[in-house]
Amino acid sequence: MKGILKLAYKLLVNDKAKFTALLIGITFAVFLMMFITSMFMGVLNHASATVVNVGAPVWVMDPSVQAITSSIGMPNYVLDAVRSIPGVKFAVPLYSGTALVKLHDGTYQAASVLGLDDTSLYGRPVLTAGKIENIYADNGFIVVDDAEYRKLESPRIGTTFELNDHRAVIVGVAKVTISGLFGLPTLYTTYYRAIQYIPNPRFTISYVLVHPKSSSDIPAIKRQVAALGYMALTKDEFIRKNAAFFVFQTGAGTNILIMTLISFIVGLSISGQTFYTFILENLERFGALKAIGTRNRQLVTMILFQASFTALTGYGLGVGLCTLLVYLAKLRLASYAAMITYPSLLVSFVMVVIIAAISSYFGVRRVLQIEPFDIFRG
Repeated sequence: MKGILKLAYKLLVNDKAKFTALLIGITFAVFLMMFITSMFMGVLNHASATVVNVGAPVWVMDPSVQAITSSIGMPNYVLDAVRSIPGVKFAVPLYSGTALVKLHDGTYQAASVLGLDDTSLYGRPVLTAGKIENIYADNGFIVVDDAEYRKLESPRIGTTFELNDHRAVIVGVAKVTISGLFGLPTLYTTYYRAIQYIPNPRFTISYVLVHPKSSSDIPAIKRQVAALGYMALTKDEFIRKNAAFFVFQTGAGTNILIMTLISFIVGLSISGQTFYTFILENLERFGALKAIGTRNRQLVTMILFQASFTALTGYGLGVGLCTLLVYLAKLRLASYAAMITYPSLLVSFVMVVIIAAISSYFGVRRVLQIEPFDIFRG
């Protein structure tokens, strides 16, 4: 068997033109599939930036909320009711909204504003400059130093600007785990300052952040919240809900699926046609092997080895090329969202296996139909 595989390898790589064409086709297909799915996974990851950065184990919200950005105000009694539920260690309000910031050059920039509970500041970011207690100072705001930081003219501690016709002062600079998706810089302040500075409807609590006494208390908390007419989701459930919204409600999932299928078809058509041509050009060699006693099973093994070797090599090259381009893009574009994940690698690998299987299927059929007599007669 070792000699058969060695012979199959030499037959494949000695035809440099066909081998190169096969590698290019599969590499290009893997690159496209990886690049598209990586972009999509990056978008889904950044879409849940607030959920990840705040980090609350349980989020209470209006049942109509579809994504973190579409918060619906809740009355104050919901906060009091949640705090009284057995198993709740503490619960605090969170404000989430958008405001217009007037910069020093006279232009306006929209910004996301998160209002933290005045007493605990639960969900506060990690500061790289300034002190967290300064958020209680008059007009105090903390700015997040992320990909959108420059849109606020890279403010430092002491920088002042107008926010919805109110004076705002930067008292701290923070870093977060994930930057936002929608190109808006992020500001943190206290809950009551946020609802004073930003026009709001009657109800101002966007979310209630709950810290349970233990994870075993979460199911009971969710039932009690549902009895109030509201919805409680764990952090992971809320992230999945955000992802489902972008996949099924925005059309992004359908577009990504179409582009992935197009990449698959491109790779299949190029590699399949090239591999089948390679088999046709080597029919005499396969016929000669059959004439000297090589079994059909061994010929099939040769073809499967050639298809698998080419597919896996192209897969590695495609993943490497995609990784390199994503790395270079992130060096130049701070807001670039693409990220290579295990699901992206798995999807691309499965597609490559299917390409190799289909390509080898037609090659195997053709080789098994060979009659040594026909080869030598020709």
